[in-house]
Amino acid sequence: MNNLNSLQYFLPELFLSASILIIIIVDLLLKKDKKIITAYLSVLAVLVAFFLAYRQYNYAFTSLFEGMIVLDSFAVYFKVLTALSTIIVIFISMPAFRRHSEYYILLLVVTLGMFLMVEVNDLLMIIIAMEMVGIISYVLAGFNKFNMKSNEASLKYVLYGAASTGVMAFGFSYIYGLTGHTNLFAIQQAIVGHSLQPLPVFIAFVMVVAGLGYKIAMVPFHFWVPDVYEGAPTPITAFLSVGPKAAGIALFIRFLITVVAHPASQTTFIQNVQIQAPLLLAVLAVVTMTLGNVSALGQKNIKRMLGYSAIAHVGYMMMALVVFNTRGFTAIMFYMVVYMFMNFGAFWVVQSMTPHLGSEDISAYKGLGYRHPLTAVAMAVFMLSLTGIPPFAGFIGKVYLFAAIIKQNWYTLAVIGVINGVISLYYYAYVIKVMFLDRDEEIKAISVPLYDRVLLWLLLIPVLALGVYWGPLIDLAHNSIGFFFGN
Repeated sequence: MNNLNSLQYFLPELFLSASILIIIIVDLLLKKDKKIITAYLSVLAVLVAFFLAYRQYNYAFTSLFEGMIVLDSFAVYFKVLTALSTIIVIFISMPAFRRHSEYYILLLVVTLGMFLMVEVNDLLMIIIAMEMVGIISYVLAGFNKFNMKSNEASLKYVLYGAASTGVMAFGFSYIYGLTGHTNLFAIQQAIVGHSLQPLPVFIAFVMVVAGLGYKIAMVPFHFWVPDVYEGAPTPITAFLSVGPKAAGIALFIRFLITVVAHPASQTTFIQNVQIQAPLLLAVLAVVTMTLGNVSALGQKNIKRMLGYSAIAHVGYMMMALVVFNTRGFTAIMFYMVVYMFMNFGAFWVVQSMTPHLGSEDISAYKGLGYRHPLTAVAMAVFMLSLTGIPPFAGFIGKVYLFAAIIKQNWYTLAVIGVINGVISLYYYAYVIKVMFLDRDEEIKAISVPLYDRVLLWLLLIPVLALGVYWGPLIDLAHNSIGFFFGN
């Protein structure tokens, strides 16, 4: 479809772009003590974009802007998910960033970038969309400019991001040189129709995986995670663990399905060099979940612990990538929603409790179960859900992930995943133990504002509800990916 006709299908992105410009102008007219209005306008903008995107769910597959991006139910699913993550993060950020209008404008720009990431269909657009998200994320990670850890987080994020993007771009140049195309569908057809030299194909694939692996924090491209998660402002840490990661996973899935393992193809990137793509991904999944869980065991800072935990959860989701079918991708898409609520909930507890506890160390949570029972119980639910303990949403998510690989006879991978789940129970349960079993002789109750309690409940309820009633969401995820495979 040509550029002019494509605009009618590009409404969420156009609305976000216009909103960013309008909010910048409005911010110039606001007094310093009224800057919080920018946050509410940002929520309104993302909420409208959310509904505009959701309205596109039943649209037929459409190629936009001469094939640069595509509109399909898969893209709509992740646009809705990333928009929802931005809305939640804005509410998490309001108590800490009441007078920083630029903060919310940057979040809107990242959201626009994430929208593009989940619908790209061209190598050039992949670079543009990823850099749109990445560069603004570097700024947000170092937003507390007078905090040395925040500055360190931003610098490390920039260095790793620049290196991984450069490697991925070099891999794209190999792909273009081999196929003569930048469009993903055209690349897939070129791979099917031509006998390509094995070594350049393998090198190109590894380089692309390096760039995409960095975006989702896959081992061995995870080194930035613990330092960035610890040093960045807590709302941004929460955001990086969900929004950009969801967009990265969506991009990874689209690349794998379209180029590497499209049902129409008789060969794949990896099979061209006699190495099975599922086996390679299985190895990466095992290494990712194992390193994440083992490294989390010794962490004293709760944000670093959640950072390594996030790496482990990427490993769990990568298990389902191995099967290359509707069941596996549906499980990943469902788990990403579940992970959003339980991870945001855990980080909101950290954000709201740190001013009262005076530290982000796990030891500072000693006796929280007596000082503020509601927060401690909610944190315990989030920890147990992240572990995969019933009857919480995380358990259902992991059931679908493991069911997908067991159905395809990946029993060894399933056993390793279960063992990793047992390892993760230790550090998640340790937080619960500190809150309820460790206590000081003098217990001082914590007074929590109504805003904090309401937001805590809004994040807790989905974790509880999706543990007992998840049918509509799993159906939505299945319908969003099924068209790739004709079901």
